[in-house]
Parts: sequence; structure tokens; C-alpha cells
Amino acid sequence: MKNYFSIITAAVALLLMSACQKGEINSLNTPVVGNITSNPTRSDLFNLVTGIESGMRNNLAGYLDGVGVIGREIYRFSGSEPRYTTDLLGGGSRVLDNNTFYLTNPWGSRYQVMRQCFILLEATNNARTAIASDVQKKAFAGFAHTILGYQLLLNINMTDSSGARIPVRNGAALGPIITDPGIVMDSVLKFLEEGKAELTGADVMFPLSNGFAGFKDAAGLLRFNRALAARVLIYKKQWAAALTALNESFFDLNGSLNTGVYHYFSTNGGDLANTLYLAPNTNGEVRVSHPSYATNIIPGDDRLTKTALRNAPISQNGLTGSRDVVVWNSLNAPVSIIRNEELILIYAEAKIQSNAIPDAITALNRIRSLHNLTPYAGAITQAALITELLYNRRYSLFMEGHRWVDLRRYNLLGTLPKDRPDDDVWARYPLPQSESNL
Repeated sequence: MKNYFSIITAAVALLLMSACQKGEINSLNTPVVGNITSNPTRSDLFNLVTGIESGMRNNLAGYLDGVGVIGREIYRFSGSEPRYTTDLLGGGSRVLDNNTFYLTNPWGSRYQVMRQCFILLEATNNARTAIASDVQKKAFAGFAHTILGYQLLLNINMTDSSGARIPVRNGAALGPIITDPGIVMDSVLKFLEEGKAELTGADVMFPLSNGFAGFKDAAGLLRFNRALAARVLIYKKQWAAALTALNESFFDLNGSLNTGVYHYFSTNGGDLANTLYLAPNTNGEVRVSHPSYATNIIPGDDRLTKTALRNAPISQNGLTGSRDVVVWNSLNAPVSIIRNEELILIYAEAKIQSNAIPDAITALNRIRSLHNLTPYAGAITQAALITELLYNRRYSLFMEGHRWVDLRRYNLLGTLPKDRPDDDVWARYPLPQSESNL
């Protein structure tokens, strides 16, 4: 595929420079944004969509590393950045900093994408009929609202009760910090519901990368939207609603586990490479699984192959790892946004919590069988099945951003290991200092 994202790098860079500012903008970029929103061309709208999709990848590695380290999925060793093994693990007297890279970079990147979604909404609303018909405008708006929900979800997953702001349209007054994560997730669901309504009966004319292969039309984007909604609804413990959303998504109990929507990366000039990939057996920048990943796995479970035994163990700051993370096999490897394997596990969880035990066991056995395990033979109780569910979420969704969130929502963060006497397991990130200063 040709270099999909880099063809609009200059235009999007100009747009984002102005879009990410707060308050009055006194720069040469102001006319660029004004022209795009007041009288957009078709290319302007396409570029906004591409910029949104491209921007979702910014600092994604930082997000997954951070929640992966705190959730004891991995160790991240770096010769130039010790805070992966100090702050994020609470080493000694260290705490999470509210004004440093592991928080501010992913947080700011998500709000930057949200701001661009509002620019797309404004531009779409003002587009002439010759540029986009009403049903084509619905597709632009549905895409924007879907991504708004997804990006806000990632940020509230980080800060939880430390809070977040609900994003607002450009020019509107910023709202307060909302410290009830359930209320923030209600806004996530509101954005997704708006997206659902708009994508229904829409006509997609804009390009998307191959990360959306199979989901590039309105029906596909709607299924993607409903999959994200199902994820949020289990966080909200709305089990029946989660099952309804699953039925409207691409959930397929007997389908491929890897069907889904992905972030697309490439090493083409001007594009973004997947920095989650680190070559095995290196000694500078290293990402190794937490030792418990291998020691806690059931013998024969093929999900162990998401890691690979190093030629020699590696250590930093009193921590040692012997298995490299090999979820991604190159700088061009895609990164999952949401896959069918997660949807099957959402289905199992909703069925367990709804006391539909036979359906839940069928779903769990589907996952077990595809990972070289025998059928579930444990206790037929809700508690035992939740333990089985969390085991499978841990190994099926390794380094996809879920384990820390899962243990927090089941009040099980205390079960995570502390590898050094003075380490801590953080329940949430603090609110970024930049938000407190507003």
C-alpha cells in the first residue's frame, strides 16, 4: 500500500498546530482552520479524517507501556529513561508525576484527536451539498463521534477518579473536571450513540487505512462503533445492554479471533512506525514480560508465544526479565483497537454476570480450545468463572491495554505482585498538571 498517512502530513500539521491551542489563536494558522471549517473542499474533509486516524497512533506506545507496567504485564527497560522502573512501579519513594511524559504525552494526544474530531464535525456541517450529500455528511459525523468516544475512554481509563474533562466543540467554554468515571463513561456512550445514529443509513466516501479493512463502509464502521460500546457497557456493568451492543457489532463466537479494527503503521517516508516493536535480545530499549506471565500460564497454553525467551536475562533497577514481548513482529505491524477475541470475552463476562452460565462456558471454551487448552473443568460458580474469565483476558489481550483496568474494576489490584519491597500498585494516574492549571 502506498504511503497512506504521510501524503497529508504538512496540511494536518498546520491544522493541529492551531487546533490544539486553547483560547484566542494569534497565528498564521488561523486562516487555515477557518477556511476548512467554513467552506471545506472534499480534500479538506478527507484530510481531516486521515489526520484523525493518523493522530490516534501518536503516543499509543506510551499509553500501552504505562498501563502495561502498572498492571504488571511488562517491564520496560530503557537506558535513557529510568522512570519506567521507578515512578510507574512506585520504586522507593517515587510516585506518579502529574507533569511528565508517561501521562502528559498520551493524554494530550488523545485530546488533540478529539479536538480534530470537532473540527471535522464543524467542517462537515458547513460543507456545501456539492462537496458532500446529506448521507455522506452523516458518515463523516458518525466517524467523528465514534472516535471521540474511543479517545475519551482511553483517557478516563488512565485517570479514573482523578477525573477528566468532557470535550466540547471548538470555541465552547471548557467544562469542569469530572471525577466520577461513570459520568465520563456516560459521555463516552453518548458520543458512541450519536455515532451509531449517524452511521445508520450513511454513505462513506472518505478513505481509511487498511487498519479498517473490512470496516470501511458505513455498516462496518457501525459494527466497530457497537464493539466499542460493548466494551464501555461492561465497564458500566450494564450486562444486557452490552449483549445488545455485541449483537450489533462484528462479534462472532465461531469467527476468527483477529477480525477487528487496527492502528495501521508503516516505515514509509513521513509515516509513523510501530515503536511497540523492539527487536528481541537487544540491550538498550527493552520490553520484557513480567515474570508472572510465564509462571502463571497453564502448561500448553499457546499464548506464551506472545513472548520469547531471551538468549540471556536482562536486569535494571533490581528487576529481571527473561522473555521479550513479541506481540508485534516488525515496525510495520498493526496494533489492535478492538478484536473479535475481546468481543467473545465480553460476551462471556456479560453471560456470567447475567447468570447464563452454559452460554458463558461455551464462550470460554471457544477461547480455550483455540489456545490449545482442554475444556473448562472448574467449579460452576460465578466467582470461579470470573477467575477463568480474567485469566483468559490476561493472556488473550496481553498488552492491548486491559489487564490493569480489569483488575481495578474487579477490585483486584491488590493481587498484583510487588517485585521490590517499596514498590506500589497504582490505582490511577493523577490529573495532569496542565488540566489543574486551567
